[in-house]
Amino acid sequence: MSVKQRLDDDVKAAMRAREKERLVTLRLITAAIKQREIDERIVLDDAQVLAVLDKMVKQRRESISHFDAANRHDLADKERFELGLLQGYMPAALEVAEIDRLVAGAIAATGASGVRDMGRVMAHLKPQVQGRADMAELSQRVKALLGG
Repeated sequence: MSVKQRLDDDVKAAMRAREKERLVTLRLITAAIKQREIDERIVLDDAQVLAVLDKMVKQRRESISHFDAANRHDLADKERFELGLLQGYMPAALEVAEIDRLVAGAIAATGASGVRDMGRVMAHLKPQVQGRADMAELSQRVKALLGG
C-alpha cells in the first residue's frame, strides 16, 4: 500500500473514531502533499511523498527546540505529537554501519577523490537514504570520509 493510500485510510479512521488532534495533523500532512502536487502539476510517488514528510519532520524538530527554549511547552508538546505521527509514516531509520556502507559505496561508484566531489556523492546517496537518515549527519560523514 502506498503512503498516500495509508494516509487517506488513516484520515477516514480518525474521522470515524472522532480523534480530533490526529485528524487535524493527518489533514495537515495530506494538504502539504496535495499542495506540492498542485504546484508541480504531478502526482507524487512514494519517494516524493517521503521527501515531503521528511521536510515536515525537520520543521517539527526545529520548532520543538525553539519552543522549548522559549518555555512554550504547550506548543512543543503539540509539535511532538505531530512529529510522532509523521514518523509513523517514515521508513525505519538506517543503522550507523549501514550508512557507512552506503557512503563508501557511493564514493566508489562516483569515483570521488576529495571534498569537491561531495555534491556528486550526496546526489548519489539521497534517493537511497531519503527519510531514513538525517541528511545533515550524512553530509558530515561524507565530508569526513572525503578528507574534509
